Amino acid sequence: MTTINGEVAPGFEPVREAFAANFTQHGDIGAAVCVYRHGRPVVDLWGGVADVDTGRPWTRDTLQLVYSATKGATATAAHMLAERGMLDLDAPVAKYWPEFAANGKAGIPVRWLLSHQAGLIALDEPLSLAEALAWEPMTAALAAQRPLWNPGTAHGYHGRTWGWLVGEVIRRVSGRSPGRFFADEIARPLGLDFFIGLPASERGRVSRMVYRSPAVDLTTVPAEAVPEELREQVAAWRDPNSFSNRAFAVTDPAAIDFDSPEVQAAELPSSNGIGTAQALARMYAALIGEVDGVRLLTPETLSSATAEQASGKDQVMVIPSRFSTGYMLPTEGNPMTGPNAFGHTGRGGSLGFADPAQGIAFGYVMNRIVSGSDDGRAAALVEAVRTGVA
Repeated sequence: MTTINGEVAPGFEPVREAFAANFTQHGDIGAAVCVYRHGRPVVDLWGGVADVDTGRPWTRDTLQLVYSATKGATATAAHMLAERGMLDLDAPVAKYWPEFAANGKAGIPVRWLLSHQAGLIALDEPLSLAEALAWEPMTAALAAQRPLWNPGTAHGYHGRTWGWLVGEVIRRVSGRSPGRFFADEIARPLGLDFFIGLPASERGRVSRMVYRSPAVDLTTVPAEAVPEELREQVAAWRDPNSFSNRAFAVTDPAAIDFDSPEVQAAELPSSNGIGTAQALARMYAALIGEVDGVRLLTPETLSSATAEQASGKDQVMVIPSRFSTGYMLPTEGNPMTGPNAFGHTGRGGSLGFADPAQGIAFGYVMNRIVSGSDDGRAAALVEAVRTGVA
């Protein structure tokens, strides 16, 4: 039996029950969940094992890599620059990054980068991992890359490239790398335990991922055995040249070891943010209200930042998706607490979001990754939060 540590406020006991059930029924190994309401924590729980090889327990200050939940942090940095008048989301990217104009991209606005409409999901020639981690070779390659669809006419999840694209705009505008800007302007004022580019001094606190295959790998079963509603998506997974695969193969080899010190120390603003559930929840709480005197965006900026920009069939994920300028918006399969919520999921189920109508901010991080699957652990916690605010 996994010991659940931490506290919940009266009324939020169902979150503790759901969190415990994630260990006993849904395979969580090490995890944490945090919920803020109206700027104050009402749930702060953790439990399990941070490193299955050593048995190191998960503690309150254990750090976890959150994959694409990082995008919410990077998007917040971009909107802070916009609020300060330093970045015009409707200006061409080339205004800030002149080299980007190559190959017919002179008219692409910053907004289309943030909302996955630029058609720059992949590279014609993938780079080595060392080049990707060095930053400049990747941004140079993306500046030269031709769009893979007519920008602005469709949207598709820029799973890896989004971080370099948006991050380079942040760097050009602010004079600081996206990780440095986040550390200075977001993490430090709020006291967040969250990093885009992990300092060597913090590596000992990081949990190690545990990868598991799904109970049924649909890519290995006969096509006629795949449920009809999933056939198009599974066919895309099986095709190495599909957008679904190319979007996550911008390096050669495509697989990246996110447990490695080199990858964790680099800045990958799409996918290698490392932090706590408390940090995710606190950041989102400071987007929708004050947290200990700090608010990240004005209500007017937040309204603009969270307005829908793209929706419908996603060219990469081959399912319906919705995006604002940088944040995911609720869909039938995306667990958030209400229609006005916004945030971002990460591979395996990590999740950070805010719901301004409910005054809720949420963070969930975990180290068990089920390949190609969202097994409902985050959704169960979100449903329990709904019970608490009902």
